[in-house]
Amino acid sequence: MNEKTALVTGADGGLGVHVTKALLDAGFFVAGLAPKIRQSDFESPRFTALPARLDSLAAAKQSAEAVITRFGKIDVLAHLVGGFAGGTSVIDIDDTTFRRMFEMNVDSAFHILRAVLPHMQKAGAGRIIAIGSRAAENPGPGVGAYSASKAALVSLVRTVAVENKDSGITANVILPGTIDTPANRKAMPAADTSHWVQPAAIASLILWLASDAAKDVTGAVIPVYGRDI
Repeated sequence: MNEKTALVTGADGGLGVHVTKALLDAGFFVAGLAPKIRQSDFESPRFTALPARLDSLAAAKQSAEAVITRFGKIDVLAHLVGGFAGGTSVIDIDDTTFRRMFEMNVDSAFHILRAVLPHMQKAGAGRIIAIGSRAAENPGPGVGAYSASKAALVSLVRTVAVENKDSGITANVILPGTIDTPANRKAMPAADTSHWVQPAAIASLILWLASDAAKDVTGAVIPVYGRDI
């Protein structure tokens, strides 16, 4: 893996830090994308900070081109960008919240996929891994907008897998339960965190999906529920 390059979106988030470190430790060159990411966030000389948003196709293409210019290729896309809003039943969800969930969880993926895929198709190889949510397949009360957006993400990535099955490109989605991140602990201080999924476990799975050993795994929707199965 020493000469491979990974683009990690949301690289400075609660999960993104673990994924970025795991890829760096495995010998990848990593371009970490996030609005406020800094070069000093990771000490490795293999890391490159890419301060950017994915709020448009133009922005995504500019980011992908920056990685290509710097490294010559994008072997792996680990798309971790997303957001959560909940606590409201479907009949009470406002249009702004519903649209925001799709912007954060679907549109961002749509933009970066369209920006990165042409480079992977030209190279004849690539690994795409996106982070969904258990709610995509098991929605609960009060999270209708979030669940719908994550379900759409699953469909989008699986479509990419089918469209590129003969291109040397794999595309898979991981569906975690609640991840043990500082943000989730702050939002749910009374929760039993012993049932939560550890970020390092997801990072290890992403690392495997990015490897040659996973070349036959594509279109998969992989549950990582921890003890809340």
